[in-house]
Order: sequence, then structure tokens, then C-alpha cells
Amino acid sequence: MEQLLAQLCGTDAARPLPLWEGDTTGHCFTQLVLSVLPHALLAVLSACYLGTPRTSDYIPPFSPGWRLRLTASFLLSVFPLLDLLPVALPPGSRPGPIGLEVLAGCVTAVAWFTHSLALWALVHSRHGRSRGPSALALAAFLPAPALVLTLLWHCQRGTFLPPLLPGPLGRVCLLILQLAAVLAYGLGWAALGGPREPWTQEHFLTSESQETEVAEDGESWLSRFSYAWLAPLLSRGVRGELRQPQDICRLPRRLHPAYLARAFQAHWKEGAQLWRALYGAFGCCYLALGLLKLVGTMLAFSGPLLLSLLVGFLEEGQEPLSHGLLYVLGLASGAVISAVLQNQYGYELRKVTLQARGAVLSILYRKALQLGPSRPPTGEALNLLGTDSERLLNFAGSFHEAWGLPLQLAITLYLLYQQVGMAFVAGLVLALLLVPINKVIATRIMASNQEMLHHKDARVKLMTELLSGIRVIKFFGWEQALGDRVKAFRSQELGRLRVIKYLDAACVYLWAALPVVTCIVIFVTYVLMGHQLTATKVFTALALVRLLILPLNNFPWVINGLLESKVSLDRIQRFLDLPNYNPEAYYSPDPPTEPSTALELHEALFSWDPIGTSQKTFISHLNVKKGVLVGIVGKVGCGKSSLLAAITGELHRLCGSLSVSGLSKGFGLATQEPWIQCATIRDNILFGKTFDARLYMEVLEACALNDDLSILPAGDQTEVGEKGVTLSGGQRARIALARAVYQEKAFYLLDDPLAAVDADVANHLLHRCILGVLSHTTRLLCTHRTEYLERADVVLLMEAGHLVRTGPPSEILPLVQAAPTAWAEEEQVTDSGKSLSVQNPEKTAEGLEMEQSTSGRLVQEESKNEGAVALHVYQAYWRAMGSGLAIAILVSLLLMQATRNGADWWLSHWLSQLKTARNSSPEGPASSSPGSTVLFSPPLLLFSSRNFYIPLLGAASNGSSDVHFYLTVYATIAGVNSLCTLLRAVLFAAGALQAAATLHHRLLRQLLKAPVTFFDSTPSGRVLNRFSSDVACVDDSLPFLLNILLANSVGLLGLLVVLGSGLPWLLLLLPPLGFIYYGVQLRYRASFRELRRLGSLTLSPLYTHLADTLAGLPVLRAAGATYRFEEENQHLLELNQRCQFASCATTQWLDIRLQLMGAAVVSAIAAIALVQHQQGLANPGLVGLVLSYALSLTGLLSGLVSSFTQTEGMMVSVERLEEYACDIPQEPRGQPPQTPQQGIRWLTQGSVEFQDVVLVYRPGLPNALDRVTFRVEPGEKLGIVGRTGSGKSSLFLVLFRLLEPSAGRVLLDGVDTSQLELAELRSQLAVIPQEPFLFSGTVRENLDPQGLHEDGALWQALEQCHLSEVISAVGGLDGELGERGRNLSLGQRQLLCLARALLTDAKILCIDEATASVDQKTDQLLQQTICKRFASKTVLTIAHRLNTILNSDRVLVLQAGRVVELDSPSALRSQPQSLFQQLLQSSQQGAPHPLPGGR
Repeated sequence: MEQLLAQLCGTDAARPLPLWEGDTTGHCFTQLVLSVLPHALLAVLSACYLGTPRTSDYIPPFSPGWRLRLTASFLLSVFPLLDLLPVALPPGSRPGPIGLEVLAGCVTAVAWFTHSLALWALVHSRHGRSRGPSALALAAFLPAPALVLTLLWHCQRGTFLPPLLPGPLGRVCLLILQLAAVLAYGLGWAALGGPREPWTQEHFLTSESQETEVAEDGESWLSRFSYAWLAPLLSRGVRGELRQPQDICRLPRRLHPAYLARAFQAHWKEGAQLWRALYGAFGCCYLALGLLKLVGTMLAFSGPLLLSLLVGFLEEGQEPLSHGLLYVLGLASGAVISAVLQNQYGYELRKVTLQARGAVLSILYRKALQLGPSRPPTGEALNLLGTDSERLLNFAGSFHEAWGLPLQLAITLYLLYQQVGMAFVAGLVLALLLVPINKVIATRIMASNQEMLHHKDARVKLMTELLSGIRVIKFFGWEQALGDRVKAFRSQELGRLRVIKYLDAACVYLWAALPVVTCIVIFVTYVLMGHQLTATKVFTALALVRLLILPLNNFPWVINGLLESKVSLDRIQRFLDLPNYNPEAYYSPDPPTEPSTALELHEALFSWDPIGTSQKTFISHLNVKKGVLVGIVGKVGCGKSSLLAAITGELHRLCGSLSVSGLSKGFGLATQEPWIQCATIRDNILFGKTFDARLYMEVLEACALNDDLSILPAGDQTEVGEKGVTLSGGQRARIALARAVYQEKAFYLLDDPLAAVDADVANHLLHRCILGVLSHTTRLLCTHRTEYLERADVVLLMEAGHLVRTGPPSEILPLVQAAPTAWAEEEQVTDSGKSLSVQNPEKTAEGLEMEQSTSGRLVQEESKNEGAVALHVYQAYWRAMGSGLAIAILVSLLLMQATRNGADWWLSHWLSQLKTARNSSPEGPASSSPGSTVLFSPPLLLFSSRNFYIPLLGAASNGSSDVHFYLTVYATIAGVNSLCTLLRAVLFAAGALQAAATLHHRLLRQLLKAPVTFFDSTPSGRVLNRFSSDVACVDDSLPFLLNILLANSVGLLGLLVVLGSGLPWLLLLLPPLGFIYYGVQLRYRASFRELRRLGSLTLSPLYTHLADTLAGLPVLRAAGATYRFEEENQHLLELNQRCQFASCATTQWLDIRLQLMGAAVVSAIAAIALVQHQQGLANPGLVGLVLSYALSLTGLLSGLVSSFTQTEGMMVSVERLEEYACDIPQEPRGQPPQTPQQGIRWLTQGSVEFQDVVLVYRPGLPNALDRVTFRVEPGEKLGIVGRTGSGKSSLFLVLFRLLEPSAGRVLLDGVDTSQLELAELRSQLAVIPQEPFLFSGTVRENLDPQGLHEDGALWQALEQCHLSEVISAVGGLDGELGERGRNLSLGQRQLLCLARALLTDAKILCIDEATASVDQKTDQLLQQTICKRFASKTVLTIAHRLNTILNSDRVLVLQAGRVVELDSPSALRSQPQSLFQQLLQSSQQGAPHPLPGGR
């Protein structure tokens, strides 16, 4: 190489590239290093921008600055070619060596020509409105110093002195023109003025339709490799402007959910294997990444090999300088290429993972929309979305590691074989012996994992039910009992997690201890085979075995990831294999036989399960004409709702035929349990249909909603809570009915919409809606209020799942009054029990206002902390772990690192002893030991093996005993290190488990103490996200990353101690290096934190949307809204994927910068070593040590920043758990009773007194209760009536202190309830809610969650509620009721809630229209039971069926929150003008009767 340089430069071979000549730099150095290299860089950078896409926006004519730059660039590409003309002139006028000038001129011309083309592309792109990329402009100025130095060189050569030769003079003129052109280029760049990227920044701030282009699409290769396209996003992160998902750049086309859905659907068909479809869609791209992985793995071995060669070069000093340069360049370029390849592998792998994630989440949601009657619980479906989909995608990283790690292992073992021959087999056998042990551990981990997920499903499912029924739970004071059930599931989950964590710890320990034990076994075997152990062998073997740590340590995690992926894949596959809703097979393909027929059933048998084990619904023959009103009546559980469910396709058709006219147009469906979305009232009614003002007003009037809307703060723009939780039962029913009516269908299925409204409103709905707006449609109406069916065309009588009679009302209705016969079990609820919400008893319209601002906004945007994760979050995790345990973990970590450093120090000590021996020995080496001269003998060592084998033979007399001594001490230190490693692994597992248990316990405890207002304004998906994703993160992901962070931290600390003591001058590099690292990580963390938070924030709506969809599936299908809901899901998924993709890209942005910095540090040290070698100052051993540690130092710093940032990202989950554990409002606790006469049963009489009670939900809103004063004597029966929104339920809310009154007080037996503990107060009261709440579990658990009663008492209560036969049929007291009691009809669920009340010993019973879904005959029997059972108790009854309170002692009539009448029923009936009498006449006459103040 020296000869080539000397020939090119025309210099001496001894100094081929002189740095200095006279008073200026060497001409050859200037041209090659300062001109050719910068121009080559300019050419490469410019080439990266050649493909910049044109913008579709209007670009104004080129600015003068761009024109100047383009002209200057073009001239600079021509001048170097003109500069070559003097070569043809006579010899005396040539400028220098021909070869050098031609090379420099051609490179310069190509560089500037490429730059001109790049500028042309940029000026037509989005960069045309700015200065363009700064890096490109900077590169254009880099060759300028070479031009100046060349001009000085000409001056030195006397080009301007006579005689003036035309060649050199012409060349100088061209040089001056080139300098002028560069200056013009600079002026052109500066002339643009204004901020660098105004257009880009402006686009980031605009709406989505005008956002910046899709991330990375159309970017240059340079921008892609360096992630320069992320600059605007990171700048926004630093400025704190990443506040919502729309602030993030949009997804690349290949990551957009719509594209992914199309790509996946091309390979997916029903019943296919998910993994095959994923492979078909994304497999080729994924497998191609294996090539990147392979090259990166191979390059990993280049650095240490070149390091070894460089140390050899420095030591011997006999190789030519060019070899040293090549080693340094090889080290630098190898590090850079390896960094870029590894980084691109990680980035592309994450993109493929996100593609698969988008496809999996889309197909899961699409499957949810297509589910047949057999559906999983909502909690299980949410777990599939949150946990299983993430674990499935862990496969992407694990698979390539599964072959990459064994490959690294194989190469390392081969190099080990080169050192110690067959002795390495002993170590290999030891390693292989651990494989079956590892297999046993992995199998146990997999089994425990499955059990843990099962318990997690059960816990999330119970939490879903608990949130949906939180009002009823608070009424009954069951927070403790149900909280204990959640804790029981959690303890079972933690039991399995404990097994997994300790097995993981054992796994990690075994593989961490393996290298040391393997070394010792190899050395012993080597000695026994008759070889002499030398330091060469010891150090080489130790270095190689140290290389085994990474693949061996990571392999268990890789296997674990693959096993977890398999478990989750099976769970998702089972969900995808569930039978679909298939209308083509379910309904008869032929329309009804007669054109006038709307519905025809013939010998049709339906069941809730596919094999017909549950109660069946059999219709021998039914023919419904178009335009008729069909009433459906029968006792509770007789199959009325099942018949409607059968018509909508929500049941399994076992045999017979079902024909529906105009099936494709869908149904108008109003389910028995109204399904309301978390949206405005108008959006709920429109349900995706275009707004038609005339129709809309007509529907509001028909459904009696005008008066309700008039008192709401924002009218129909008022936002209702999730599942309508802030509305009364009647309001929910009417909004659901209005939604069905607005859809303008020809066929309506109405499941008891009149049950939850008072008589006056029911009359209005019947005449204005069912007989009015819908008069031209076919209507099937289920109801127990038979007085409203007298105008029906036909009435169907159901009994025990069979249609027993059909006829006119006059013929059928009298039969309904017959005494009850056999009670039938029936799974009646149309929603298949999927409604997440059991709402409050008829909450007042003012109740809705409790969370409404004047804008009508109820559910606020989820809060998101900003900036760094606060110190108190880390303190909370420390406290959750326990200070003692946390300190023990840190001590064990420090001991582990100290012993590891001790082992390194001992090896260094051994080395120094060998050097001493070498220096004192006069003998030299006779020959090298076998194998030591092989090419691969010195790789990957801290020092070149040549340092060690030279003295050994000279010290052979005592070498063997010394080796044994040093090895024994080393083995002892290694053994202590192994014990410390085990201690640290076990302690950390225990600490992580303790923290996981504590954080969940605190979260649950605080949540159960929150007031109902919190649950009204917080979507359940938001809470469930914390109990599912965030808890899973604290259980698993956070400990894993925190473990890595702590290991990196103490590793870095130990390393700095060793470096500082061994080579203090190296510490001078740390301040600038630290400054650069700090700047990069600060910029990164500012954005990554917010992206992580936004990722969690955008995940909650996905949960809520899926839960909402499963709850309202029958309504969605009936209205034909499934496509719209799928589009909504795509939009929500796209926002979440944006955050995920941006997080991944910013992580890779950090990684490439840290890797390149590391490569630069290593290259700089190597280059300095080369310079020192030239000066005769280099110590080869020292250089080897420094470079080895420099390699690991940058890796550790990189790992530290990455692990710290990822840990900080995971700490967001702790932050979110802490937010609920500390910041959510709490119910006032009150004081326990102090006076002894109150005793344990302080409520002995049962008197209730309201004294001037005022309830206002928010300042500025009207009073919900306005100075309400009345007294109820002990044992008195009080009926409470009033129109919707009059404040009836507010009385109960204040009585139970679910809401605190603004003024006044409530006395029970003279005791002020505000002074009582809530649990004490609520335990003395009983309530039967309007809408029943049951949770999944046995009958016994639902009747008596606290386990206070004997079986005999339970059966007696069931008998009194006419439920004993039904409960016997489901399996007795230990029979399972299914999710939210889905195995019982709605009426049977209400009866079960009544049975609960019968068990209570409370003196005061509150009944909120508890028999609305029960037939009238059963209602009469139940009223008799209540009268008999609660004869001596105080009973407060809110009634819509006024006949249920005619036997009351007194009736309280409310209007607008005030008491307007309070007297006996007979006294009020005797007053013709009384409001009570008007209500009574309205309900008895069956005709609409206007109330004062409207409905």
C-alpha cells in the first residue's frame, strides 16, 4: 500500500503521505484526505436525496437562493474537469502528479454533479419552501478548506512569480472561481432566511387532513438509516407538544390498519390457522430479516479479531504502517456497518411485528362482530386483545434469536476447540446436561403460565362485572365481600406468577454460573489429558467461555418467549374457531309463502347452546302478517325474550324453518336491557344515520324525550356515561327505543320497553310511538303490562318455552291471570348477558347533571401526566417492594459486581506476576505451545496471546503449580460470585412479586372506596386497562427491564472503577462522552415518555370499544351497523399503532446514535494508538486492555440508556396505578357509633326522617332535591311516585349516602346518617334495585356473598320468591349462574334480588320498581310475600305500577325535587285535582293524560 501511495503522490515509500511540506500541508494529503474524502461524502449524501418525492402541493417559483445554489453546484461540477486541461500542456507546467490530479478532479466533478441533481429533487419536494436538509449543506462546505490550502500551496510553489506559465496560472484562476462558486453557494443557502423548517413544523400543527406526509415514506436512504425524518417529532417532544395521538406523524402505508387488513384477508379464510395466515401475509419479509441477523452475527466476531491483529501489529512493530491503517479502518467500518445492520434489523423486525399486531387486533375485532350465540366472557376477550396479542408477537424476536444464539454458540465452541482441543467436549457435555434440566423448568413455566392466564381471565372478568354493578354493590355494602373475591383470584394468579418468577431465577442462575464451572471442568480435563496448562490456554479459554454468556443467558428467555407465544396463539385460535353468526344458514333462503307475511316459523326449535342442553324454545307454527302489532305474554322465564332473540338470530336453530320478509333491511330492536353508547344523546339516537331534522323531532316526541332534554344542560348534545349509567332506567329505555325508531325499519322487535317507565309515559309511548309513528310497521311487543296489549292485533301466549296459544287480546289476556303452574328456566336476556352495565335505579334527570358541565361533557379525556416520571412514582414502587427487601437486592447486586471485578483483578494480578517472571528470566521461547499460532488463537481476548506464551516456557519449573494456585483462587472467587448471583436472582423475584401484590391491592382498595360519581364519569375500559395491561406490566415487563437496568448500572460502576484504577487518563474521555450521551438521551426520553403514555391512553378506547361491541352485538346487527363499528375500530387501532410505531422508531433513533458513538470512540482510541506507535510510545498490552474495555463501555452505556428509558416507560404503568390508588376521590367515611345504647344494632325501630334535604350536583345547576322534609314512622309502608326526573331515586341515593346532601340531614331512629360509617349505615338498610345485578358464580354466592346464612334460610327465601324449581334446575345453590346471571331470564334475576332482600334483617327496605319485568299474577304473589315478610319493617317503594302501592300506609308524591303531596292513598284518591289521582287515572284508562309540567 505504501508503494501505491508513493506512486500516486510522487513521494518516497518511507513517507508516502507527508502531512506537512514547508509552511503548509502536504499537497497529496490535501488532495486525498481533505478533498477526495469530503467530496466522496458529499456524493453519498447527495445520492441519498435523489429519490425525494415531489410534493403534490403548489410550490411557488424557485427562490433566488435555490437558483444560486443550483447554478453554483453545476459550475462546481464543470470547473474540476476544466482543471484537468493543463495535464496536456508541456511537462514544466503540469500542476502535480497526474494520477493524483485526475483522481481528485473526477471525484469532485461527480460529487457536485450528484449534488446538483439532489438539489433539483429537493427544490420540487416539501423541502422547496425551506433551506433543505442541513446535513447536505454542511457536507457541501466540507471541501472548502482543501481549496484554500491548494491556493496556499500554489503560492508556495511560486505560481504567481515570473515566468508566468499559462497552465498553472489558468489552474489558479479556476481555483479562485471554485472558491467564488462555494461562496455563492453559501450566500444562496443563507439568502432563504426564516426558520429552517417552517413548512414542516406548520404541517405538524395542522389537522389530520393536512398533517405531514406519512412517516418515512418517500424519505431518502440517509434519512431512513439516521431516522432524520423523526426530527420534527422529537422537537415537539422536547417542547412538550406531544399531547394527543394526532400530534404524531401518520403511519407508513404498509403499517396502516386498512392496508394490513387487506393484506391479511388475502390469506385468511374462516377456520384457517392464524399462524399460516400471518406467515402468508408477512412471512417472506420476516424471513428475509434473517439475512440481516446472520450478517450482523458474523460481523460481531470481526471487532475482536481485528483488535487482536492490531495489538499484534503494535507489539511487533515489524508490519508496514498500511497494515495498521487497514486494521484501524476495518475496526471502524466493521463497527459502523455492524451498528447500522443491527439497528435496521431491530427496526424492520419491529415494523413486521406491528404489521402482525395490526392484523391480529383487526381479525380479533372482526371475529367479535361475527360471533354466534356462543360467546366468551367480555373479560376473556379483553385479555385476548391486551395480553395475548402482545405475547403472541414476542415470537417475532424470539424465532430469529432461536437460531442466531446457537450459531454464535457454535462459532465460539469451534474457536475454543482451536485452543484446548478435545478438552472442550467436557465443558460442552456439562452445558448439554443442563438442557434437560432447562426443559423441565421451561415445561413447568409454560404450565404455570397457562394457569396464571386462567386466573387472570377470571379476575378481569370479575372486575368487569364489579364495575358494571358498582351502584348495587355500594347499596348492599358488598365492596369488602366482592373485593375479597377479586383478591382470591389475584392471590391464585400471584401463586402461579411466584412459581414462574422463581423458576426464571433458577434458570438464569444456572446459565450464569455455567461459564465459570465450564472453564474449571475444561481446565481439569485438559490437565488429565496430559497437557500442561498455560496462561495462554487459561486466558484464551476464559475469554471464549465469557462469549458464551450472552447466548446461554438469553436462550432461556428466547425459549420462554416462544412457549408464551404458543400458549397465547392457542388461546387466540380457540377464540377465532368459535362458530360464526351465519344468517344464510340460520334463516330460510326462501321468503315467506305469502307476500303479505312478514314472519313465518314452522316446527322451529331454538336453544341458547348448540346441543340444546339449556331450555329450548319451540314454535310449531307462527305466521305474522305485515303491519300488525303482535303482543307476547307469559310468566317470568316462559321464553318471550328467547323468541325475539330467535328471530334476530341470537339463538341456535336446532331444527325447523324461520323465514323473514326483507331480512337484508334488518330489524328495529329495543332490547330488554337497553344498550347505550358513551356518546351524546343525539349520537345514540342517530346511530350513524344521517341527521334528518323532521324525522328526529318526530322521534323525540314519539318517545317522550323532549321534556327530559329540556332540563339537561346541553340538550341532546349532553354526553351520557358509559352504557348510559347516568340516565334513569326509563330514560335509557326510551333512548334505545328512539334509536330503533329512527332507523326506519319495516320490522320491530320491542322487548318490554314499557317496564321501566311510569304509567303516563307508558301511555304516551304506546299511542304516539308503537301505535303512532310505527303504526305502518310489523311490531312484536313483549310486555307484562297486559293492559297495553288490548289494542294489539294478535297476542301470543308463551309457556315453558312453547307457543301454547295465539289469538285476539280478548281471548288470550284473561288467561294470563291464571295461577302460576310450572316455572320454566330460561336464558332470556336478549343481550346474552353481555351488557356490561347494571345501572342505577331510576336515576333522576338531574342526576345526569351531576357530572355535566355546561357543555354537556360528562366523560372527560383521560388524564395524562407529562414530563419525566416523577420521583414519587419510583418511591411508590420502592415502598411497594418493601424497603428491607429493596436494600437487600441492592446489596446483593453490589456484592455480585464486586466479586466479578475481583475475579478480573485476580487475572490482572496473575498477568503482572507472569510479566515479572518474564522480565527476570534470561531465557526466551523455544517454541510456541500447540495451537497457539493458529489464526483464531488470539481472538476475543483482553490481551494478545503473544503477551502470555512467551514467558511460560522460561518459567516452566514452577508454572504448573502457579497455575493451579491461581486457578484455585479464581474458582473460589467465582464460586462466591455464583452464590451472590443466586441470592440476587431470588431476592429480586421476591421483591417484584411483593411490589406486584401491593400495587394491585392498593389500587383495588382505593377503587372500591370511590364514589359512584367517579364510575359515572369514567369508562370501564379505562379502569379495566389498569387492571389488565398495567397490572400485567407491573407483574412481568417492569421487573424484567428493571433487572436489566440494575445489572447495567452496577456493571458500569464496576467497569469505571476498574478503568479508573488501571488507566486513569481514559477517564478524561468520559466528560465529553457523557455530555453527548446526556444530550441524546434527554432528547429521546422527552419524546419516548410521552409516546409511551399516549400508547396507554389510546389503548383504553380499544378496550372500551370491544366491550361495547360485545354488549350491543344484537343491536349492531339488527341495525346493520357492524361495518361502521369496524371502521371505528380501525381508526382507534390506527391511533394506537401510531404511538407504538413512533415509540419503536425513537428507540431505534437512540440506538443508532449510541452505536455510532461507540464505534467512534473505539476508532479514536485505535487511531491514537496508531499515532503513538509511530512515535514509539504505544504499550500494546495497555492498548488491548483499553480497546477491550472501550468496546464493553459503549455497549454498557447504550444498554443503560435503553434500559433506563424502557424502565421509565414501564414505570408509566406504576404511575397510572398510583394515580388511581392516590388521586381518585373517596367516599366520606363518617364516624362509628359511639353511644353505648346504640350498640351493634343501633337501628332498632326503623324510622326515617328527612329534614330540609337539599341535593345539588354542581353549583349553578337546579336542585335535584329541594328542601325535602318528611318523616316515616317505624313499620310504615310509604309509596313514592312522580314523573321521570322528579327526584324519586335521589331520595335513595341520599339515604344510602351514595351522594352527600348539600344541606339538611337524614335521621334514622334519630341518628344523623352523616355521622355514621358507610359500611355501618348500609348494612342496616336493604334495597331491591330496579335492574338486577348478578355476578358470575353460584346461586349461593349471589344470594349471600358474605356467607351469613344457612342453606335452609336460602331455600326458604327462594321458595317465597317462587324460584325454588328454577334454582333446582340449574343445579341448586351451587349451580353456576353464568356471566351477569345470563342463565336466568331478566324476571328471574329480579326475583333472585328480591330473595336477597328477604334474607336481610334490616329494619328499612327500599324497593325500586323491583317487579317491572315480572308478570302481573306473580307480581301480586310477590307483593303479598313482601307485605307478610316485612310486616314489621319500614318499607319505601318507588313505583311505576301504581297498583303496587295502593296498599301503602301513605304515598309521597314528588315533582321537580319537591314534596307536593303526602297522605294515605285513599285520601289522595278522594281529591280529584291531586297529582296522584291523575297518575292513577292515566294508568287505569290506558290513554295518554298530560301531566302538569309535561311528561
